[in-house]
Formats: sequence, C-alpha cells, structure tokens
Amino acid sequence: MPRQTIAHIDINALLHNYHQAKNAAPQSQTMAVIKADGYGHGMLKIAQCLADVADGFAVAFIDEAIACRDAGLTQPILVLEGAHSPEDIVLAVDYDLWLVMHQPEQIDWLVEFDATLSVDETKPTVWFKCDTGLHRLGLSPNELETALRRVPSEYLDNAVLMGHFACADDLSNPMNAHQLTQLNDLANRYQLPISMANSPAIVADTNSHGQWNRLGIALYGAEPLNSSSAVQSNVALKPVMTLTAAIIGLRQIQPGDAVGYGQTWQAQRPTMIATVAIGYGDGYPRHAPSGTPVFLQGQTVPLVGRVSMDMITVDVTDLSQVPNIGDVVELWGANLSVTTVAEHVNTINYELVTRISPRVTKTYHQR
Repeated sequence: MPRQTIAHIDINALLHNYHQAKNAAPQSQTMAVIKADGYGHGMLKIAQCLADVADGFAVAFIDEAIACRDAGLTQPILVLEGAHSPEDIVLAVDYDLWLVMHQPEQIDWLVEFDATLSVDETKPTVWFKCDTGLHRLGLSPNELETALRRVPSEYLDNAVLMGHFACADDLSNPMNAHQLTQLNDLANRYQLPISMANSPAIVADTNSHGQWNRLGIALYGAEPLNSSSAVQSNVALKPVMTLTAAIIGLRQIQPGDAVGYGQTWQAQRPTMIATVAIGYGDGYPRHAPSGTPVFLQGQTVPLVGRVSMDMITVDVTDLSQVPNIGDVVELWGANLSVTTVAEHVNTINYELVTRISPRVTKTYHQR
C-alpha cells in the first residue's frame, strides 16, 4: 500500500473561490495566478479545471507559460517576470504569451525585435509594470514615459498598466492608497487600463479593481488578509488543499522522557505519542515548534519535538479515544486553516502550500 501522505485538492472549492472573486469584481476580468506549480496545488491540473471559466492565467516565467500551452490551454497567459532574454520575446510570439515589461532593457529588446518584423507579422502583447513603491520590479515614471514613446503605437492597443501593492495583506496601510493613486495618475495620463488588485484587494478593496485583477492565494482558499488588518474580506473562501498523513507509530512515554532530535521536548506527564508519516522532506516546515496544531478525531492536538525529514510526533494523550495505526491526521485544510498553522510557524500561508514536495501524492476531487 502506498504511503498515505496526500494533498487532497477540492475542485469544487477552487471553482467556488474563482466565482466569488468574479462576483466581488463584476466589472473586471480576473486572471487566475497559477505560478509555483499552482501554489503547490498542481499548475496544469488547476489550469485545466479552470479553463472553461477563467478569463486568463498568470505565471512567473516563460517556462511555466510554455508548459501550459503544451498542455493545450488556449486562454491568455501573462508572464509576470516578462522576458529574461531577447529570445523570450520570440517565444512569446510563438506561444501567444503576454509579457510584462518592467525593465528598460526589456524595452530595448522589444524595440529591437519589432525592427525585425514585416508589416503583417505578429507582435507580442505587452503590459507595462510601474514601480509605485515596492521597489522590486517596475519602470519608474520617467522610464515609463520613455518606454511608451519608444515602442510602436500598436503595442499600446492591448497594453495594461500594472502595479503591485507593497502592503497588500493590510489594506488599512496608507501605502496602498498612495500606490493606487500613483498608478491611476499614470493611467489617466497615458489613457491605459490598469491591473493593480491582487487577492487582498479583490476581496476587500473595490477602489483598486481595474480592467484586470490578479487572483492568487485567495483562489486556493487561504486567507489573503493579515489577521491584524482593519479591513475585512467581503468574500467567503473555501480551502482547496487538505494535507493529510497517517499515524505509523504509537508509544506511551513517562514524565521526563524526551521526544525527537535534540531532545527539545520533554514529557511532563504520562504521554501517548503518535508518529505521523510526514516531515520536512514532504514540505512540512522543519521549524514548526512544539505546540503547532494538527487535527485528529475532531480536535486539535499539538506537535511535540522537532520535525524530522519523514515524520512528526504528536501528543494525543487528551483524545477521548486512543488512535490506531493508520488513522488519518490533517495537517491543514478543511478543518484546520493553513493560515492558523502558518501563524504558529511564524511564516505565511503562501510558503506552506507552495513548499509541498513532489513525493506528496495529489488527488483531485470534484462532486
């Protein structure tokens, strides 16, 4: 029997979340972001399940986009990092991909490529990304003005002006309004539509909705807003991934006995320890501290001791019934929010779902 360490992917929840986002922004087109293997959910399978409903898809780099085209997807695909080399512009035309332009060098490559085209040859669709304060990627206002002057006017027919919030998970942060104002001012100056809204903004900030919105973590049902945010979501999301693993060992230990590498956790009472077949080799975070919750028999029980490559140990003493070998433990998902686990681990839900390793079996369910 194969190891029962499984990421269960709920397609009904996926479709529900996409439709919720669409309903929250009915005047916008909504791009499903499927980079990083669909946030750990399986990029191609997620894209295929959304193919009949999604307005388009977004990926990080061109390799992901080509894989989607090779799998038969025909919807618009936006490459968020744009061209990494002049050759990528040729690939974008060959595979009908949309490229984000965020560096002056990319503008150089585009202008040089365009100079090689005859009148009737296909030009790539491009978006222009502005640096409105994140200071990671994006053209400055002066660089944007230069770029729009340099590229042939045909490129502006389908162009979109794009920005990225620096403090998206806390929409009460004044930086968000500052960035949105900057982008809208530039869009009005150049008469271009915008794409600024990501998951937090889609679900909680209608002012940021543009011609295109980019739906990332919320598509997968994870909470996009910081728990301390003063702004609340208008959208009811459902978790798409439920990560489970089976108990493979049970043992009673005594007060003073320690569990796991480094002997970092010590029993203070007679304790029943369950060993569960998942570890950092599967993507479960090694730095998860003792006390991180898992879900078993309708309640949460604490992780104890260090996470191993293939196993974790859990204190099941307080369960009403002693569990059995083979019983299924939920690490996060339908009953235990991945955001709750992330808060215990001092990370974000994005990291937990995207780090699921290939040795975890993914199963897809649709009712």
